[in-house]
Amino acid sequence: MRERSSLLAVSLLFLLASAASVPTASAQDGPDIFVTPVPNAPFSAVVNVERSIVRPDGVVGQFKTIREIGRDSQGRIHNERRAIVPANSTKTPDLIRIHLYDPATRTSAMLYPRKKIYWTTTVNHPPSTVPPNMIYSAPPGSSAPQNEFTREEDLGVRDIEGVSAHGVRELQTVPADDGKDLVITDEYWYSEDLRINLIVKHSDPRRGSVTLSVSQITRAEPDRAFFEIPNNYRQRQGEE
Repeated sequence: MRERSSLLAVSLLFLLASAASVPTASAQDGPDIFVTPVPNAPFSAVVNVERSIVRPDGVVGQFKTIREIGRDSQGRIHNERRAIVPANSTKTPDLIRIHLYDPATRTSAMLYPRKKIYWTTTVNHPPSTVPPNMIYSAPPGSSAPQNEFTREEDLGVRDIEGVSAHGVRELQTVPADDGKDLVITDEYWYSEDLRINLIVKHSDPRRGSVTLSVSQITRAEPDRAFFEIPNNYRQRQGEE
């Protein structure tokens, strides 16, 4: 259902993750909804993110954000990155970055709305056409192997936003010296029709949890401007 570590190097370019874990961080820290650049399956949708962060002092902060994603019939993708805000906030999260990708030219563009600038790069290899199966408790850039500490559960098929999705739960047990083993859980609900995960959940008792769910799915062709760099943006060399 999902390809593993052999796809990670290419797939990571499209995850838009950062290393921060404070309230001003983006919602793409860790797991993300990977929008596959496949043709003839246009859609637009909203990703809802609910995140808890365990601070060093043990206090748990609750945060949220939303962002738009989309794909046109050519396979071009649009994927936003927004700041996370407190769970009780009523403000619209600030738009930090927009990722555009064109599979025909393998051109990846990063747009920064605040400064109205962008940069582009050409991907050497085509990206995956299915979401990568990443266990985030594993070392960066790898996927935890199946062994006595990991197991997978088939959750069956369910309807999400009118789309059929197949669920899988992956559990990794982390042995502890005090005998109180930790269980890290990853859950994916994958739509073969849309070729994306509609729900991604990750829970780590040491760090917190995140749930990403796709909603407001529209199967119509999005506006072409959704996948193009606005004329009032200027190009920069190198990433911001």
